[in-house]
Amino acid sequence: MSYSDFQTWKETEHSHFDLSIVIPAYNEAERILPTLGAMAVNVSGMGLKWELILSDDGSKDQTADLVEGLGWKNLRVLRHPNTGKGGAVSRGVKAARGDMVLFADADNSTPIEELPRLIQKIKDGYDVAIGSRAADGAQVENKSALRSMVSSGLRMLVGALSGVRFKDTQCGFKLFSKKSAQVLFGEQKMQGFSFDLEILYLAVKYHFKVAEVPVQWFDAPGSKVDPLKDSIKFMKDILTIRKLDQQGQYKKEI
Repeated sequence: MSYSDFQTWKETEHSHFDLSIVIPAYNEAERILPTLGAMAVNVSGMGLKWELILSDDGSKDQTADLVEGLGWKNLRVLRHPNTGKGGAVSRGVKAARGDMVLFADADNSTPIEELPRLIQKIKDGYDVAIGSRAADGAQVENKSALRSMVSSGLRMLVGALSGVRFKDTQCGFKLFSKKSAQVLFGEQKMQGFSFDLEILYLAVKYHFKVAEVPVQWFDAPGSKVDPLKDSIKFMKDILTIRKLDQQGQYKKEI
């Protein structure tokens, strides 16, 4: 599949895709176009029929306008008021029509070149493949000492409090089979930063097979993550997820 094919597909309401890529975005006008360009070049060479969904979370800049201005036929922009990253990802995933659904951050911190390794895990029978910055073989660059320290502490607490034992729950690069995406995001309640943990908590609860894949990751400038502030909220959200489960807010079985 050539780059020109990517630009000229005739999309219909009932189009079927091998892969959907969902990118949540909030005020990403300065870096969204290079990310989309990298995805277009790399994924178009994988022999897949794919779509790209930008889920704009109430951006106050020109993010949505810039992306719509590209005019790519397999690209959709979803505009909605700001609810948080989890809400943006959820809306994008629910609109996806691919047999596999990738959620990827707008800054391309995990380069799209890592995607084939996650796809292989789905082909091998896994329901979810998550990029990991902490698994053996991962390569992390430019991560601040504070962020590294906070991340290490959080990993230990997450496992102890939630029962989710993956080494990295928060990497913004996760691939889902169509079924797991429908089930997990259909049950999602968290709208903010902690939605990744909730999704994996539910994946464990519903006995989906999850592969943790070491990836390259670069801490891109302009991150909206506040290591200390977000960590405090994250800890509170872990308790909220457990409470929701105890209250029967999630399905008992699928």
